[in-house]
Parts: sequence; C-alpha cells; structure tokens
Amino acid sequence: MENLQTLAGPVVILLMLLFFGGSLYMSLRIRKRKENADGYMTAGGRIGFGISAASMTATWIWASSMYASATSGYTYGISGPIHYGLWGALMILLIYPFGKRIRKVAPNAHTIAEVMFARHGRSSQLMLAGSNVLGSVISLTSNLIAGGALISMLSPFTFTQGILAIGAGVLLYTLWSGFRASVLTDFAQVCLMLGAVIVIIPVVFFAAGGPSLFETGAVHVTPQQADFFSSDAFFNQGAPYIAAVLAYAIGNQTIAQRLFAVRQDLIKKTFITATFGYGATIIGIGMLGVIALYAGITPTGGDVNNLIPQMAATYLSPLLLCVFFVMIIGSLSSTADADLTALSSIVMADIYGQNIAGKKKANPRTMVLIGRITMIVAMVAGLFFAGSHLNILDLLVFVGALWGALVFPVIASFYWKRVTNLAFSVSVVVALAAFLPVRFEWIALTGPIAVISDVLSTIGIGVVLGLMAFGFFGKRVALIVGTVAIVAAAPFSIGFLHTYPVLSGSLVAYAVSTIVCVALTLPSKKEDFDFAVIAERTGNFDVETDQDLDADLAALESESDSESTSR
Repeated sequence: MENLQTLAGPVVILLMLLFFGGSLYMSLRIRKRKENADGYMTAGGRIGFGISAASMTATWIWASSMYASATSGYTYGISGPIHYGLWGALMILLIYPFGKRIRKVAPNAHTIAEVMFARHGRSSQLMLAGSNVLGSVISLTSNLIAGGALISMLSPFTFTQGILAIGAGVLLYTLWSGFRASVLTDFAQVCLMLGAVIVIIPVVFFAAGGPSLFETGAVHVTPQQADFFSSDAFFNQGAPYIAAVLAYAIGNQTIAQRLFAVRQDLIKKTFITATFGYGATIIGIGMLGVIALYAGITPTGGDVNNLIPQMAATYLSPLLLCVFFVMIIGSLSSTADADLTALSSIVMADIYGQNIAGKKKANPRTMVLIGRITMIVAMVAGLFFAGSHLNILDLLVFVGALWGALVFPVIASFYWKRVTNLAFSVSVVVALAAFLPVRFEWIALTGPIAVISDVLSTIGIGVVLGLMAFGFFGKRVALIVGTVAIVAAAPFSIGFLHTYPVLSGSLVAYAVSTIVCVALTLPSKKEDFDFAVIAERTGNFDVETDQDLDADLAALESESDSESTSR
C-alpha cells in the first residue's frame, strides 16, 4: 500500500492543459461577439436529445458523487453503492413527470425561483434562489475538494495548487458562453467518463484479487457490511438519500436549467436515458470502496476523500492512471461548470432581472456581464470553502435534506390553485426551524420530543412516497400510497426513527412543510390562481429571432457530432 503509483508533474500539467485547453477551444468555437442573455442561461430552450441526455448524465456523474459512492461502499459494504446509485438514479427519473408540468406552465422560464416569483411573489422566489445559491456553492466546493484530493494524491502538487488549477480551468472555458459552453463540453466529458469507467473498474477489481477477494477479505468486514440487505446501510445511507433525491429533483437549479433548455417533447426521453447512465456508472465506481474495504485498505490520512485516487494509485498502470486522472477531472468539471451556470442564471434572472431592474427594463448585455461576474465570485467562494476539507457525503445529504422543506410547497404550487404566498413562505420557514435542531441534535431526542419527532418522521415517509406516486400516477394513487405508508410504518418507526437524526431531520422537514402548507391553504378565501399567467410573467429577456436561435443550436449539435466522430 505504501508503493503508490504517481504521475510526474509535467505529465499532470500536460493532461490538464489538454483537457481544459480542449474545453476552452470548444467554448470559443461557439462564442458570439454579442452574447445573448437567454442563450447564456438556457440556450434558447430547444436543445436536442443527444446533447441534453449527455449533459444531464455528465452533470450528475460528478466527482463528488463518485467519491461519495465509494465512501458509501467503504463505510457500509456491498449495499452502500447500491443505495447511493439506485436512489440517485431515481432522482433523475422523478424529474420528467414533474418537469413536464413545470415546462407546460412556464415554457420559457430560466429558473424555478423565477417561476415562483410569477406564481407567488418575491419571498418564495428568494427562498428558492437562496437555497440554490447555498446548494450550488456547496456542490462547487465539494467538486474542488475531490479534485484537490486527486491531484495531491497522484502528483507532486499540493491540494491547494490542485484546487486553484481546476478552478481556473473550469472558470476559463465556462465564462465565455455560459450554459451553452457547459452543455457542449458535457458531451465530450461524458464520453471520457463512461469509457474510463468501463475499463478501470474491472482492472482494479482483478488487480486486487478478483472474486477470491470476497473470501480472503471477509475478515475485514462486519456482518452488517457483508449483508446485501444491511439495515445499517439503509437507515444511515439509503433512507436519507431516498428522501433527499426528491428534494434534489425539485429544488436543484442545475437540473432545472437543463429542464428549461431541452425541447419540451424530449423531456421524458432525455431524463430516462440519463437515469440509466448515471445509475450504472455510479454503482460501478462505488465498488472501488467495497474493494478497498475487503482489501483492508485504510484511507491515506484517515480521509475517505482520498479513497478513490488511492485505489487508482495502488492498482493501475501509469497509462491507466492517466486515463483515470482525466476521468475524474472530467466528472468534476461537468458539474462545476453546471454550478457556475446555475448560480449565474439565478443572479441574472432572479436577482437582477426580476428584483432590481424588472423584467421589462432588464438590459440583456448587463445581464450577461452580471452572469460572468457571478461565476468569478462563486469560484473564489468555492476555493475558499474547499480549504476546509469537509466530508463530501455529509455535504450532499445535508443539502438534499435542506431542500426537503421546499418540495411539497413547490410541487403544490404547480398543481393546486389555492396555494398562497403566505402558505408557501411560512411552511418553508417552519420546516427549516424543525429540521435544523433534529438534524444537528441541538435538542435531546428523548421522551415526548422523541415521540413527536417520530410521529412527524412517519408522516414524512407518507409524504415522500405519496409525492413520488403523484408524479407518475396522479392524486388518487398518491393519497392511497401516502396513507398506507404512514399506517404501515407507524408501528415500527415510532419509538425508533429518532435514533437516526440524519434521516429524521429530512423526514421532519417534509412533514412539517406539508402540514403547514395544507393548513394555511385550505381556509384561504383567495380566488383560484390562473396558471396561464405564469407563461406571461416569465420568458425571454433578450429578443432574438428564431433563425438566430436555430443557428446557435445547430452549432451545438455540429460540435457534439464532431466530438463523437473524433472518438
């Protein structure tokens, strides 16, 4: 284990120059002298299937998800990557039924927060925008942490030098064309990632001992880690992630941005394709953690963020190590540029476009400048926070749970005409107030407080499963599924769930936001909302002809075709 394979400094510099230089070249090829504000945010809303599916897949096969899946495998054993990858894939699948409704009522929007402004007003908009700013900065930070760990492990360069180089590279190619650059480079990046995973995982597995490893390494695992149906893995990893995935599907701007960019008739096809691509890849890469567990490997420095690069440095040849290096750089870049474009669109559309200038007076050229400045500020913030070396898996679960407070109010706002701004805003604030003490154990979950927490968590189970059923099967089935889930879970969950604060916090957020939102909506005397108004209040900031938009999209398609042909 001490004889780790590393890459020489000049080799690392060459690989990064080739990768980021190629990405910059692709971005410059589609650069416009006068960048269009709507194109900079959503590429005109008419991206085709190939680029959209590749972009969605690449954005969620990110370095942090790879590292977190491997951490889950190392921590919880064979079932860890299954819980991480399967429920993460479910998150992508859940987008399309709700996404079709969102695009129907807001066909030309740029952010979910922008739609909430049209639906409710400023407070609900800023809640969604604020949560996404926090989520995207955390996501960007975790990707930089993953890249810094990679470079410090596999090269003579330090963690700090690594995150600075990666941050500069991603910022350089994304700054020019915004979202258009992000989706175009995603196509190339997903090809690199999928090809590398297919080769690298089997090589590491057989180099570590192959099938016999599960016999010789059994001494290193606990009964729970060896159990495919591990309750420890389910309650600490699987169940919190099931709750979190719905929140990611509804609340995350990087997803919403791709939802608003793809052609409306291709939403279902795009996200189903991305579901399978993500699930297979992330479960596969998570097996590196399982292999490390059975091989008795201890993460360097006790930091599980080092686990994946450590496995590569232990078992791969120099050539495959270069391939692995590019795979991780590609995976983190595909999501880091998505975070930058998500943050820029929030500031452009929600802060400047709606709240400072106003939609009718917003200057498109000023919007693009603001978007670019936002990217620079966001990257500086990500670099600053990356120095804290936070645990990536904890970051992801926390953000997903935090967004859980928004899920029911957001979904209800797209279907239920009577939901008011007061119901939306108060339900989210109260849910967050209930979530934080439970999640971080600020109060002792004992006695009556534990019972109340468990009752709310049980209701949260019904809310989560009911909302999932609602997306695919409608209200009647959702009510049946939610009610049955609560009744069936109650005898087992009450008196038990409070012992898992991560899971309880997330479920409490779902339950409280739902109860408060419904309680404030039912007695409302306000007239039913006309959803047609949303399409009128949202839309393009920059007037551009259809021919110009079609030319932009043709450029994107031709670039992706040329990349595919070159491979």
